[in-house]
Amino acid sequence: MIAIGCDHGGFLLKQEIMKHLTERGLEYKDFGTYDEKSTDYPIYGKAVANAVVSGECDKGILICGTGIGISITANKIKGIRCALCTDCFSAEATRLHNDANVLALGGRVVGPGLALKIVDTFLDTPFSNDERHIRRINLIED
Repeated sequence: MIAIGCDHGGFLLKQEIMKHLTERGLEYKDFGTYDEKSTDYPIYGKAVANAVVSGECDKGILICGTGIGISITANKIKGIRCALCTDCFSAEATRLHNDANVLALGGRVVGPGLALKIVDTFLDTPFSNDERHIRRINLIED
């Protein structure tokens, strides 16, 4: 199960991503927002991050205008490793090396075509389980 959430700046891209997840047969839970009315990104960043940390969802996707504020918010939650990605290489690397559990995107930065490729890369790339990466993640978590 994938947790997904956004503020007003990410609403349209979230709709595209949810449609794509459905087409792929992947289950998700939408934590809002549910329209383009101005709202506060920390509400949705915390909701998605808490769903991932609690185990309710396996991974999360967050979208705000730039992806910056919502990723900062998510990373305040212990156990979250949220990566703001604007390309597929970064999405792959953060899964392989950081075992990132939340992807952040900027709805006003990345177009839907690229965003869907980033989402697929993030979701389809497993963690490497290399000892050096496990050690580094433990250093982050301490």
